[in-house]
Amino acid sequence: MKKVSLSRRIFAGVMAALTIAAAGKSAGIIPENRGTVVEAAGRVVSINSCQIQGNNVVVNVSASSVPGSDDGQYYLYADEVYQDGTTGNIVAQAPVGASATFTFPLGYYGEGSNLSKKFLVAVKSGGSMNQVSDEHYITNPEAIATKTAGRNDHGMKGILPNDADAATFKDLGVAQMVYNLYMGDIVGPSSNPAQPTTEFSYNGKSYQFNTAALAQYDGFVNWCRINNFQLTMTILNNKTEAGADLIHPQSRDSHKCPGYAMNTKEDGGTQHLKAIASFLAQRYSGANGVVDNWVIGNEVNARTEWYYMNSTNLELNVSEYVKAFRIFYNEIKAVNGNARIYTSFDQEWNRKSNPGCFLSKQYLDRFNYYINREGNINWALSFHPYNAPLFDPYAWKQQREYVSQSLTTPYITMENIYLLTDYMCQASFLAPGGGVRPIALTEIGYTSSFGEDAQAASITYAYTMAENNPYICAFILFRETDDAHEMESHIAQGLKNLDGSKKMSYDFYKNLGTGNAQAYKDKASAIIGQSVDSLVTNRTFMTRGGWFLND
Repeated sequence: MKKVSLSRRIFAGVMAALTIAAAGKSAGIIPENRGTVVEAAGRVVSINSCQIQGNNVVVNVSASSVPGSDDGQYYLYADEVYQDGTTGNIVAQAPVGASATFTFPLGYYGEGSNLSKKFLVAVKSGGSMNQVSDEHYITNPEAIATKTAGRNDHGMKGILPNDADAATFKDLGVAQMVYNLYMGDIVGPSSNPAQPTTEFSYNGKSYQFNTAALAQYDGFVNWCRINNFQLTMTILNNKTEAGADLIHPQSRDSHKCPGYAMNTKEDGGTQHLKAIASFLAQRYSGANGVVDNWVIGNEVNARTEWYYMNSTNLELNVSEYVKAFRIFYNEIKAVNGNARIYTSFDQEWNRKSNPGCFLSKQYLDRFNYYINREGNINWALSFHPYNAPLFDPYAWKQQREYVSQSLTTPYITMENIYLLTDYMCQASFLAPGGGVRPIALTEIGYTSSFGEDAQAASITYAYTMAENNPYICAFILFRETDDAHEMESHIAQGLKNLDGSKKMSYDFYKNLGTGNAQAYKDKASAIIGQSVDSLVTNRTFMTRGGWFLND
């Protein structure tokens, strides 16, 4: 969401609820190359698979034509994500031919671990090493997972909480919670002398974690476990002194935002990211609580607002993000094989509200291209289909300037959400097993600034759209209580007013997804003037010319 980051105020409530005492710490533009399109180089060797088998990695390759070689050998290189070409280490050799198999140690948890590296094939020609394949990553890190936890999938209804009021959320029938984790806050020495620094050894190096800051996250994760809420954690890369090496070199200027591009350009930052990903997966895949879903960055196409780099080159931004995504995917899945790893996009499908950002469709397409090129994995999609503009109160009848039934639509909102889910059904977007990827609406909300009835009807319409879409697994309402700063822009998306009193939408949301839902759908239908169920079932598409419903 472009207005604010997810609130950290819930920490205080969680700590009170769990009586955990913790003191946490607070926490040049490159010209755009619009014509750049990076496609596969058409190299003659293809890496068909790269998978863990036992303690080894097995790579199978085939050649469309056998490349010339000085010594008749293929060489398999293991590169760090920031390396290109034949600059890493040779980990295996095989005779040149129409096909070949390489086997080498995984080395998990040791110095030089190959878990999150990328691999390529080269031959020696004219005395030099020449790359003859594209890069490829390990695609089954879950094969070595030792803390795989059963998923807590028991409902799609969710909310962004602002305090630890479990009774309210249980009254609402909420099954899911979403929360932000700020990497810069949890690294480095502990900010409270009473809570000694947590030491973590990974891949031959020692890392420090701020125990005081971690205690707050520990409390929230445990609170979700106690109250049976499925948890989605969004990882944001904020700037702190202790986390300075986590910030991408092209994100180190004076620009201010909640999230910066992760450092996949330098060795220190890259290794630190690996350690953080493994540490978090191990910490939150156990008896004190499990994070089922990890979102790597928030609205990553929103370059200036949520995943900042001082480059407007789409290919550079996407390729750097994919490297970070691969690290978190492999490191987390190597611990908890059932965890889902999400990428995140906003609703600006074909229209930018900020010229410095990227279109979500454009970014999604390039993300998927790189994943397929370098080894398809079970990534999942987080999407935020807010109304356009954000303060528009009518989910069922958007302005025709912003929303259409064509893939050229400027925005994806709940009125045309099926465009996104249909798009994800394309063969090129399918998961390795052939299924459509999970799609979670991890932020969605509607204002009551122009009437509580419109907000209640919009939530009912949107939830019904999500409930009837087989590919949507989460509908997480943003937010529980209004935010005063957002209200200055006519955005009052809470189910409660600032004073904690319930709005009309509270009872509507409470009853959606229950045996009482139809009565509230009928109330929403009366507000809208048409049957909610009919609008959803028939994909009835209505627009209006201006800002008000009666236009």
